[in-house]
Amino acid sequence: MPRYALKLEYHGGPFAGWQRQSGQPSVQAAVEAALARLDPAAPAIAAAGRTDAGVHASGQVAHCDLAKDWEPFRLMEALNWHLKPAPVAVLAAARVADDFHARFSATERRYLYRIVARRAPLTLDAGLAWRVLRPLDAEALREAAAHLIGRHDFTTFRSTLCQSKSPVKTLDEIGIDAVAIPHGVEYRFRLRARSFLHNQVRSIVGTLERAGAGAWSPADVKAALEARDRAACGPVAPPGGLCLTGVAYPEDPFA
Repeated sequence: MPRYALKLEYHGGPFAGWQRQSGQPSVQAAVEAALARLDPAAPAIAAAGRTDAGVHASGQVAHCDLAKDWEPFRLMEALNWHLKPAPVAVLAAARVADDFHARFSATERRYLYRIVARRAPLTLDAGLAWRVLRPLDAEALREAAAHLIGRHDFTTFRSTLCQSKSPVKTLDEIGIDAVAIPHGVEYRFRLRARSFLHNQVRSIVGTLERAGAGAWSPADVKAALEARDRAACGPVAPPGGLCLTGVAYPEDPFA
């Protein structure tokens, strides 16, 4: 069966997450239902990242096997037709080798988390960013984040439901930009690693926000990491601010 890679964009608000769950809407189920309209015997698909409920994606990657040899552009168009009206879009499709795996072949995942500091509630960005009332100290954010870059035991920033065999991960980058917007400031957290633990990004951002707000010092974030204790973590940031923006492979299937 020919194998295809799909680059996906979706709004996570209506979904219980990527992974198919009995009785609940999921992104995986929506994509598989669209694929079933093209090939009723199509097997289950796999994705690079199992995003949680309410988390978005602009660069999720999944792979599927189909009986028919589709021209990638036509496959993309057909899937987008059958995905309506779900807030899921196929941005690109590509024929890939039979041993390509969206999850296990990936060498890097990239996430963006958005915090907006302003007094007024969010309207256009409702569900797409975390609103805080007061500006954050960008330098304190960066100083605190520096303690988390590199290879560490991230037990503190790992959900108790995480199924990963090891809490040790290498965090390659945490870039933080503060951008002036009308009536406020937007803070953009860019995180990059080969892989992440369950809730790791939201746990890190929620803890860093405490440092930016002045409730914690950057040294407190370092101490929380070294505690290797989930109870030492700050609050977990809301899911709506998080977006999976990209997945890297040894060779870009969409190039």
